[in-house]
Amino acid sequence: RIGPEILKGVADSYRRLRNTMRFMLGNLADFDEAERVDLAEMPELERWVLHRLAELDTKVRDGYTAYDFQGVFRAIFEFATLDLSSFYFDVRKDALYCDSDGSLERRAARTVLDILFHRLTAWLAPVLVFTMEEVWLERFPGDDSSIHLTDMPETPAEWLDDALAAKWANIRSVRKRVTETLEFARREKTIGSSLEAAPRVTISDKDLFEAVTSLKAVEDVFLTSSIEFVETASAEETVAVEFKLADGTKCQRCWKILPDVGTHTHPATCQRCNDALG
Repeated sequence: RIGPEILKGVADSYRRLRNTMRFMLGNLADFDEAERVDLAEMPELERWVLHRLAELDTKVRDGYTAYDFQGVFRAIFEFATLDLSSFYFDVRKDALYCDSDGSLERRAARTVLDILFHRLTAWLAPVLVFTMEEVWLERFPGDDSSIHLTDMPETPAEWLDDALAAKWANIRSVRKRVTETLEFARREKTIGSSLEAAPRVTISDKDLFEAVTSLKAVEDVFLTSSIEFVETASAEETVAVEFKLADGTKCQRCWKILPDVGTHTHPATCQRCNDALG
C-alpha cells in the first residue's frame, strides 16, 4: 500500500532521524578521547541512556537475524524520538551549550553522544544506506572511510541496570506531570518558556520522593529554573504540581531566571555562566 499519508509519515520519520543525527554531529565537534568518562563516573542520566542502548542492542540484532527490517527501524526510531530527542537531548542541551568544557556533565554527555553515534549509524546503515554513509563521512572523512566497512559495536553487559531503569521510569512519570502543568501555563500565556517557572511538587510516595530528590541539578531534568519537592503523608494524588513563577532575573547566557543574576564579574550572568566564561 502507498499513498500521500503513508509517504508523509515516512518523510516525517526520516526527517526526525536526520535531526537526531545532526544534533549529535553538532555536539561532537572536536570530541577528544581525553574527554571520555568511564561508566562508574557517569551521572545517572547517562547510565540510563546506556541501559536503554543495551536493551535496544538485543532487539536490533535479533531483528536483523530474523530479517525484520521494519521492526528494527521502528525500535530505533522510537528510541531516537522518545528517549533521545524528546528527553535526553532536551535535558542535556543546557550542559552541552552552557557548561564549561571541563564539567563532568558535559564530558559525560559528549561521551554518550559518541557511543550513540557509533551505534545508531551502524544499526541504521542496512536500511538507510546513503544517509548513514553521509553522516559517517561528515565526522570521519576519507577515501577509505565508510560505515559499511564498520561492524556493529559490541555492547558491554554492565550497561544493563534494571534498578536504574525503574527509578528513571518513576522520575519521568513525575516529569510528565510537571510538563503538563507548564504546558497549561504556556497555553494561558502565563509563561513563554518552561525556564520562567519554579513549580512546587508535592509527592505522597516515599520512594518516588527519594528518587527525584536524589538527583543533582534536578531542575535541569524538569527544564525549569528551579523546582521544589515536598513530601506529604497523605494526599488525594500521588503527585500534585503547583505552578509558580521563577524568582530573579534572566541570565543572558543560559536563560535561567535566578536571584544571583547580575551580581558577578560578567554582566547579566548567573554563577555557573560567569564561571564558564572565566
